[in-house]
Amino acid sequence: MKNKHVIDLEDISREELMEIIELANRIMASPEEYSEVCKGKILATLFYEPSTRTQMSFKTAMLRLGGNVIGFDNPQNSSVSKGESLKDTITVVGGYTDIIAIRHPSEGAAKAASMYSAAPVINAGDGGHLHPTQTLTDVVTLYNEKGTLDNMCIGLCGDLKNGRTVHSLIKTMSHFENNSFVLISTPELTVPQYIKDILNRSGCKYQEIPNLKDAMPLLDVLYMTRIQRERFASEEEYEKQKGIFVLDREKLTYAKSDLKILHPLPRVDEIEEDVDYDSRAKYFIQTVYGMYARMALIMTMLKDVDRTPMPRKFDTHNVRCKNPRCITQQEKYLPKRFHKAGGDMLLCRYCDDRTLI
Repeated sequence: MKNKHVIDLEDISREELMEIIELANRIMASPEEYSEVCKGKILATLFYEPSTRTQMSFKTAMLRLGGNVIGFDNPQNSSVSKGESLKDTITVVGGYTDIIAIRHPSEGAAKAASMYSAAPVINAGDGGHLHPTQTLTDVVTLYNEKGTLDNMCIGLCGDLKNGRTVHSLIKTMSHFENNSFVLISTPELTVPQYIKDILNRSGCKYQEIPNLKDAMPLLDVLYMTRIQRERFASEEEYEKQKGIFVLDREKLTYAKSDLKILHPLPRVDEIEEDVDYDSRAKYFIQTVYGMYARMALIMTMLKDVDRTPMPRKFDTHNVRCKNPRCITQQEKYLPKRFHKAGGDMLLCRYCDDRTLI
């Protein structure tokens, strides 16, 4: 792979992505052939935020490859509870293990972790920012269920502002031919501007529709998401948004017969349970595809791995990221790193938020 770490699925070239998808399919076809390929290897799962599917999927993937797993699923059961910095935790764990999967509530945390780890780092979700291995799960699912990653109208519904799975999926699918997007949300929960910038630069067509029923006839794929209660500043703000978008049998009567319905899960109230029995619902088999996708990713990243630590000196700016959810707000020692975005605008290298010089 061209990059040591996978913080964003953009770290994987299109050719590498297709190779990982094909490897995942080979593993699915003959899992016994891969049962010892990671024998003697150790995966660390560092989950600073709750998870069921992602954490268990990573663990199962490594165990099915013959490797071992260490880590924590609650930072209160680690030295984090004593005030240990992300840098120190990662530096130590990177010396113990062969590969690290990290989930963290702060945006850009995985990027920050990769700066101090001798072992490859996989972003397993950083706040409301990105979730590349969920997107890998999604593309393996789409490739198998639709037979292509091109020429699709993809609807994304729900909390598009805080939905890291949404951001990652749009970024990745915008690289494939003739894909278009329908963004279904309230004005308060639309995608961040940097995602719209990506769509505009890639030339992908997109439209914003506030009504799920009206969007249904257009779609080849519907990606439902929950309203993310934990990302809201107050319970009152959450209550105003929950329950607005609900997929039910009645709305499915307006959909194409070959529609594929995906969801990163967990589900709350945005898909009624009787939809589960519709042949177009793919969100449970999606979790199985995810395990094989992560098996393929782990194998690929551990092949010819470079354990040289990243350089510890970085170019910095005098400004600080204004995003209150950025990891730099919590870990004050981190260098202030930005991309130039034209004019007086900078993009934070950790969280992609915009900042004026």
